[in-house]
Amino acid sequence: MEIIQIAGFLGCGKTTLLLRIAGILSEDYGLRVALVVNEIGSIPVDGKVMEESGMKVKELGGGCICCEIAQSFANTVVILAREFQPDLVLVEPTGVAIPKQVKLVAAMGGRDTQVEVGPAIVLFDSSRPEELMDDELMGMLVKRQLKDADVVVISKVDMVDRSRIEECKQLVADVVKNPRFIEVSAIKGTGVNELIDVILKREPSG
Repeated sequence: MEIIQIAGFLGCGKTTLLLRIAGILSEDYGLRVALVVNEIGSIPVDGKVMEESGMKVKELGGGCICCEIAQSFANTVVILAREFQPDLVLVEPTGVAIPKQVKLVAAMGGRDTQVEVGPAIVLFDSSRPEELMDDELMGMLVKRQLKDADVVVISKVDMVDRSRIEECKQLVADVVKNPRFIEVSAIKGTGVNELIDVILKREPSG
């Protein structure tokens, strides 16, 4: 059972991307996929409908899974392994979670079940780079999240032009050494297959 997190600051498009990826992995690849969402009510579809498609949805509220409710998250991992036996667990932490801490907590579940902690995929919203990098707003947190990323997804690329995308990449590269970028529009599907390749540990197609 592999645990992969889709992280990033509030409003970066995590839920939309999570649902798109989960649907592809379940329907096209026949994988058993579980979703752990750390914000009550953030999944905008009926959980029972998703479960009929072979997915399992768990919502965790009351705090952040990397700190206040870390034990609840670790316990959820164990319960999912025992009762659902997913191939993949896709985790959407809160927008203020620290990816490295989420990885450590996920690994806690490995004390009671076999767990592989996969890559931290961190979204960076291309529609508001200056806001995200402003240290007087949320910049310090966003930079910390980016530094923990195994893959940086430049999200919402359908909303901006090429120069804006390159500007975002440069801003991230100023913070992260040799980042791996994927440009994604969850709405239009741009870059989603490339991200699937990362999750499935395949060489990029094409």
